[in-house]
Order: sequence, then C-alpha cells, then structure tokens
Amino acid sequence: MLNFNGDLFNENDFSVAVNNRAFKYGDSIFETISIINNKVVFWEDHYFRLMASMRMLRMEIPMKFTLEFIEQEILKTIPIELANKKARVRLSIYRKDGGLYAPRTNEVDYLIEVYENNYQTKKAYKIDLFKDFYNYSGLLSTIKTTNRMLNTLASIFMQENDLDNCVLLNEKKGIVEATNANIFVVKGNEIKTPALEEGCLKGIVRKKVIEIIEKNEDFRLVETSISPFEMQKADEIFLTNSIIGIQPVTNYRKKEFKTEIGEKLSANLKLQQIINKPLV
Repeated sequence: MLNFNGDLFNENDFSVAVNNRAFKYGDSIFETISIINNKVVFWEDHYFRLMASMRMLRMEIPMKFTLEFIEQEILKTIPIELANKKARVRLSIYRKDGGLYAPRTNEVDYLIEVYENNYQTKKAYKIDLFKDFYNYSGLLSTIKTTNRMLNTLASIFMQENDLDNCVLLNEKKGIVEATNANIFVVKGNEIKTPALEEGCLKGIVRKKVIEIIEKNEDFRLVETSISPFEMQKADEIFLTNSIIGIQPVTNYRKKEFKTEIGEKLSANLKLQQIINKPLV
C-alpha cells in the first residue's frame, strides 16, 4: 500500500512523472521505520531526524508536517492484513517536480510505502570490506538521501562474494558503516562505533544502542575513528538498523567472533521497541 501526499494507492496504480527530482537528481531523503503491532517504533527520533535533514537540504517544511500528522499518515497506510504484525515503512520526502540542478521550488511531496517485515536475525553472518570506492566523511553523508550508488555497488560485491554484508570505508581508510547498517566493534569492555564525523549515517537504532551501553557500567562506549585492523582484533562486531535491530557478525575474513554481547544488547533493544520508550 502506498500513500502519496495523503492519497492511498495500490502499488501497481502509482507512478512518478519524468521530471521527478528523486528520480533525476536523487533530490530526496527517506526514513526506514519499524512498525510493531500498529505502533511506530521510535517515531519521535525518526521525526526529528527527518526535520533536521529537510532543513539541512533547504526543503520547505509544510506547516502541517507535525509529529502527529505524519504518524497518522503512516498508520492509515498500513493495510488490514498487516495490522498487529511487524511491518517496515519507507517514508520518502522529495522536492516537487521541475528544474535542472536548481529546483523550481523547495516545496515537497511525500510518499509512504508499507511492507511486511520478515527479517530474522541470522545465526551465521559474514562480512568483508568494500574497497573499490569510498564513503566520504562530512555532514552530508550522515543524511539518508536517495543517492545510494556506493551502497548499491557494495551490495553487488556482497552478492558476488557470498557475503551477508559489506563494510564501507571513508577517504581516510577508516570504517564508516555497513551497506545498510551502523557498525559496533567490541574489544574487552570497550565498544567502539564510528563517530558521525567519519561519515556514518545518524542511525536511530545506533542512538538507542549507544544509550543502552552508556547506562551499563560494565562497558565504555567510544565514538571515534576505527581502522579495519581493529575489526580483525575485535572480540565481537554487530550491526544495527531500524529493521534488523541488532545483527551480530560471526565472521570477518578468517576471523570468527563471539555474539554474547550483541545478543544481550539485542534483548534490551527489543524490550524498548515493544514498549516504545527507553528502559529506566
């Protein structure tokens, strides 16, 4: 089911115009959101990230784009067969049609897509580096735009090499993120994740996991630059995003990892998703 500017469509009945700016220039941002039992998980965090991204990209934010309005638009798009099930939502915002690089207007359209979420955490999960191209550091890389050619090429490399995911590097040869997730590296009682300055997405579940770790006196969370060498020496590695939650990594090249800490954090995160608020 699709929702375009408030009107509902079946997928086969909807198309975009030839001058659509998301299609022509990648002039679009999006949020991928989890739905559990008709509840929009971590919606407030998604909403404020969306508003910050629109402001950064100089998109005009409509007055009606309140937290409550967009949440209701998402909920009304959920088909009956997905009620009280797990679903995934893609909320896309793009500038209205027209113009070349310079748009005719900064006004926006929105498109909401809802699908069933069938993801199951994998027991065996193999990753490797994607080194053909870099994800350049800087604030623009922290925004979820539809310009995802690097992620597409890395995903093709992943398929060609029988991997479950690939790790992207920045121009400084530091770890940024996986093709579709943020990354955490565990060594002893220290858990590292790339700092936003390294070019990683400002992930919602990344934020939630950081909050969980910081409340646990047994671990120290560090946002910093991480070298591929540190992955080889790590005790554990796990990935995070809004759909998979936490996915422990079991293999990086010839190295095998434990998954104990990732699994414990995953159990805590799942409780947060169900109650939809931080645990005290």
